[in-house]
Amino acid sequence: MKTLPVAVQVYSVRDDAERDFKGTIEKISAMGYQGVELAGLYNTAPEEIRKICGELNLKVVSAHVPFQDMIKDIHILDAYQAAGCQYIAVPYLEEENRPGTEGFAATMEEIVRIGKACNERGMTLLYHNHDFEFVRMENGEYGLDYLYSHIPADILQTELDTCWIKVAGEDPAAYVRKYKGRAPIVHLKDFYKEGNPQNMYELIGIETEKAEVETGVFEFRPVGHGLQDMPSILEASLEAGSEWVIVEQDSSVGRTPMEAIEMSREYLKSLGW
Repeated sequence: MKTLPVAVQVYSVRDDAERDFKGTIEKISAMGYQGVELAGLYNTAPEEIRKICGELNLKVVSAHVPFQDMIKDIHILDAYQAAGCQYIAVPYLEEENRPGTEGFAATMEEIVRIGKACNERGMTLLYHNHDFEFVRMENGEYGLDYLYSHIPADILQTELDTCWIKVAGEDPAAYVRKYKGRAPIVHLKDFYKEGNPQNMYELIGIETEKAEVETGVFEFRPVGHGLQDMPSILEASLEAGSEWVIVEQDSSVGRTPMEAIEMSREYLKSLGW
């Protein structure tokens, strides 16, 4: 059976990585992950990150680099190039930069600039979605699709987050197939949801979006332990020509983050991945 290599977003175990990067990466390798996606440098020199991962046969696939940081200083990309990243992802947009706002046109211009800077360094820019991109633009497209239809594929590729696609009411597998040939990395993220929860962005560390009244339940879960149809997403990733699937779990309930990513890896192994 054909499969894709499996990486993990180190943000999933960020506290462990901040305390002991090398030890955390060794545990990730022992779980059977084949690559990592960074979200920062974890008090470690980029060259050391590359060395540690290389010794463990782990590919430094990509990195989430804050959009505003890249705008302020494009040379921040140099550190991730030195770490060995093939891809750089825009991980999140503040409210004033999102589709449907006056600032979105300028946001797209900046994404083009960053994408070109990535290309100059031998890397490729990705965009990592949440659910707020699923707002209709004037031409009827979702903001996410508008982004991809207005920025060429050689400047911007997709990093489709399957959790947020599902939260937005769309079919993750269908969305991955939609971007066949433009979906090098697919984020595998599982979750549980009841009602109309207001705490979803609080769970990814966005305190400004915390609601005063909670009207539902939402929690991130290990891959294969939530509401997602993971086999269909994996099959779609193969059909789309993806290069990697990356496990991401923003927060963990009832277990440590390290236990959670191990459960995700064991589930994928049970499917032959």
